Amino acid sequence: MSDYSISKVSSNDKRSNQLIDQLLLGEGIRRDKNLDYTCAMFDEDFNVVATGSCYGNTLRCLAVSSNHQGEGLMNQVMSHLTEVQFSQGNSHIFLYTKSSAARFFSDLGFYEIVRIEGKVVFMENKRSGFKDYIDRLGTNKKEGDNVAAIVMNANPFTLGHLTLVEKAAAENDVVHLFIVSEDVSLIPFSVRKRLIIEGTSHLTNICYHDSGPYIISNATFPSYFQKDDNAVIESHALLDLGIFIKISESLGINRRYVGEEPTSLVTALYNQIMKERLPQAGIECIIIPRKEAAGTAISASTVRKLIKEGDFSHLSNFLPDTTLRFFQSEEAQPIIQKIKDADQVIHY
Repeated sequence: MSDYSISKVSSNDKRSNQLIDQLLLGEGIRRDKNLDYTCAMFDEDFNVVATGSCYGNTLRCLAVSSNHQGEGLMNQVMSHLTEVQFSQGNSHIFLYTKSSAARFFSDLGFYEIVRIEGKVVFMENKRSGFKDYIDRLGTNKKEGDNVAAIVMNANPFTLGHLTLVEKAAAENDVVHLFIVSEDVSLIPFSVRKRLIIEGTSHLTNICYHDSGPYIISNATFPSYFQKDDNAVIESHALLDLGIFIKISESLGINRRYVGEEPTSLVTALYNQIMKERLPQAGIECIIIPRKEAAGTAISASTVRKLIKEGDFSHLSNFLPDTTLRFFQSEEAQPIIQKIKDADQVIHY
């Protein structure tokens, strides 16, 4: 067997990155847009024969050259990436893979969370990780004829979000509100969660839940083995719904409320898939028309755009008092600056 070496590849190493791209394309994989660590395995001529990457606590873009498969190279890449994850304090590791490759990763100590046949399998390195999460949620089960759920990022919490939660609270015995805890938004999770709870404190039938690592935003869903953007959205929606249905079983959820989406093509397609699939699992999908202010649909994107442009005079049309007070406070100044500095604040 040839001698191979494995090492980190920096973003400014053009030759190695070109070779990685060639290898990925040869194996039918596109480089994911969300990566924060990439390694490559080199042969004695410094050709890339295997590669793998990380983003947060997920493993992505794993590939071995077809000329070197069967040599155990992926095992070495996985060991290297696992060491990197552990060194960063991540002991709970996730990966997404094609259905055809899931068995291989099972042999390396990963366990299926949910499978969308022919599209994607979501896996983790803890045998009972998802079961433990479901069991913890089950301790918060509340009885009722109508038990609803809402999943929101709330970046930030707007009058549109408030209208959605108030309608669900009025029409159901219990509302389980899942807050996306993945911290990749312009507004930190701790702030988003606080503003949601403060803004809905007058409602007495809300149960708040951190989403944990199992409900992720579309912005960080891996795209590297999907053929196009619509396939990415569809795979994410189906995977997310597969997880949500299991969560619903543990909490007795029979309704899910979502806001109508007039501006985001991604969310509109997601809602369409939800509307088709959830009833098949006995869950009613209720899409609420988007609340408007001065003829404009209220959205978190619109609020971020106003903040970026320094137009604070119109924020009161879009935000509940609790969120508005936060953005008028000294505490919000670093977040406001971050929004102003961002290249893109509108999600399409």
